[in-house]
Amino acid sequence: MEPERRDFLDRLLETPSPSGFETRGQRVWLEYVREFADEVRTDDYGNAVAVHRGGETEFAVAGHADEVGFIVRRIDDDGYVRIGSIGGADRTVSKGQHVTIHGDDPVAGVVGQTAIHLREKGEETYDDIGEQYVDVGAEDGEEAGALVSVGDPVTFSTTVEELHGSRLSARGLDNRVGVWAAAEALRRAVEADVDATVYAVSTIQEEVGLQGARMVGFDLSPDAVVAVDVTHATDSPGVPEKQRGPVELGGGPVVSRGSANHPVLVDLARDAAADVDVGVQLQATGSRTGTDADAFYTAHGGTPALNLGLPNRYMHTPVEVIDETDLRDLAAVLGAMAERAGTVEDFAVDV
Repeated sequence: MEPERRDFLDRLLETPSPSGFETRGQRVWLEYVREFADEVRTDDYGNAVAVHRGGETEFAVAGHADEVGFIVRRIDDDGYVRIGSIGGADRTVSKGQHVTIHGDDPVAGVVGQTAIHLREKGEETYDDIGEQYVDVGAEDGEEAGALVSVGDPVTFSTTVEELHGSRLSARGLDNRVGVWAAAEALRRAVEADVDATVYAVSTIQEEVGLQGARMVGFDLSPDAVVAVDVTHATDSPGVPEKQRGPVELGGGPVVSRGSANHPVLVDLARDAAADVDVGVQLQATGSRTGTDADAFYTAHGGTPALNLGLPNRYMHTPVEVIDETDLRDLAAVLGAMAERAGTVEDFAVDV
């Protein structure tokens, strides 16, 4: 990956952006796309759109800016900070982790975990997030209250780590890779001067119900939209056999089929991948994709949509893992899709 593109990805990953508190991450994204977009705009909740004005066909690529995390619910008299979930936070991995509480100033803390020597053997359980607490080092509630407030968001303090080869680990890869890819698709569309109007979209609050996509889908009304998100790579130990699928890390971008995924866009993605000599993986989504595509495709009476995925291990943990090669190939496919979009006469199915 070119240094400038990798620096942008790192800045996205290092900027906390839990659902409902995406502003800082959106500023990073907007600063980057302003360099090449014809127009940028935001709505009142912080959804961000950047535009390349090309031909009549309007083609959108969207990722969601938010990540799962926690929120301060109350402060105990003894100074411990009680938390709740933002999105699908995993209660099995939160204890014993470094976290940051994002108030007026960032406050370091740790999610308390009773030492193994003091726990009753044979009675190991996973406390719900609401039963867990953050220790910020305060002596009492008054001291803690001077540092943090109820409603402050909380994120894991892990950032970006390079693993062997082209593997990358970080919290929040779900879905900074999606907003990175949307920006890269727009940059490539501008560079190629494609014969389509291309929108790059960075949505908010996907992790709490696809809310940003519902707002943007109502406002934007493109001819077609691709929602880029991570999807489960099921090639690691510990994945139950019944949950194993065909998606592997390093196997290429993932084209979803079924439910929201429009057949014309499925074919467009596969043809575009062939154009740039990228192998794709296929994934079945019989009922729903679980991504912004589910919100986009019912907007304005029906908008052709596709969920294009990036394989990801350990989703919703502080150590998610992707293969940078998959991400590079994903960007190439999106760029080729933008080029082909202007040649599509009609995205409707042939009934």
